[in-house]
Amino acid sequence: MSRDDGDDGNSAYGRRAFKRSKAHFTDRITADGRDGWPVAAGRYRLVVSRACPWASRSLVSRRLLGLEDALSLAVADPIQDDRSWRFTLDEDGRDPVLGIRYLSEAYDRREADHPGGVSVPAIVDVPSGKLVTNDYQQLTLDLATEWTALHRDGAPDLYPEALRDEIDEVMADVYEDVNNGVYRAGFATEQAEYEAACTGVFRRLELLAERLERQRYLVGDTITEADIRLFTTLVRFDAVYHGHFKCNRWKLTENHVLWGYARDLYQTPGFGDTVDFDHIKRHYYQVHTGINPTRVVPLGPDLSGWLTPHHREELGGRPFGDGTPPGPVRPAERVPAASTP
Repeated sequence: MSRDDGDDGNSAYGRRAFKRSKAHFTDRITADGRDGWPVAAGRYRLVVSRACPWASRSLVSRRLLGLEDALSLAVADPIQDDRSWRFTLDEDGRDPVLGIRYLSEAYDRREADHPGGVSVPAIVDVPSGKLVTNDYQQLTLDLATEWTALHRDGAPDLYPEALRDEIDEVMADVYEDVNNGVYRAGFATEQAEYEAACTGVFRRLELLAERLERQRYLVGDTITEADIRLFTTLVRFDAVYHGHFKCNRWKLTENHVLWGYARDLYQTPGFGDTVDFDHIKRHYYQVHTGINPTRVVPLGPDLSGWLTPHHREELGGRPFGDGTPPGPVRPAERVPAASTP
């Protein structure tokens, strides 16, 4: 997500249709270090914005897998300036571990004049201060499969091998029509382009609702990566996508199945405790000046419903499989009460 395109730094929009390109830095941090970046506790720092749905995936995964000790966290200001993501939430405006004011400094240390924007999520190598990866699609899969030696006891299997083909298929549809579809609708510059994207969003949401009407989670009977990727869009839907991106055929709260599913996940440790609605709203409404030139942030929607009973447990399922919920959020990583229901 970047100031240039309001998303992940790898997109383009304007007079042509919105298009998201692949991440430029696709090195992987693996157990065997085959890309030169071996998994190691304390070596890397995860940089996120709580406003960004792509970065939020990594926040949820890190919590569920218990990687807080192994992978430290930097949270950027939701409001960017011309140099993109900045650490103005930290004392003296510098990340206390990396010692930099802007995430772009880590990008520049890796490659001067790199193409594309400065995006989150990003993982930075602490000793060198260089960016390792901004590959938001692969990053969380590697946290689930390559970082296993550092997972907490009782960590869930978010990408079970026996279900990967089905998970990949579901995630591909969710990405094309929902995760990315809301952006194609929101940044459309022609009526036909907008209508096609918006129609695709709701067609897919209705298909997902049919699927989730009979099962608690998207694939299998436990939480997987597929649920994380859908959740980070659904949790932003009424707050920003319904109005700001004109995805307004109906609200999430008006769809009984999806609203119940989203509340179920929100109330599951590791999901809702990573969500900052204040960061989400201020980023979208104040940074996307091409869509909202006044930068006025709406007061709504009412967030209290997120904590109401969902009754999804009646469908069965085991959120963490044979594992256990993550422990309490660390005090330094808690979302302020004013930013939650």
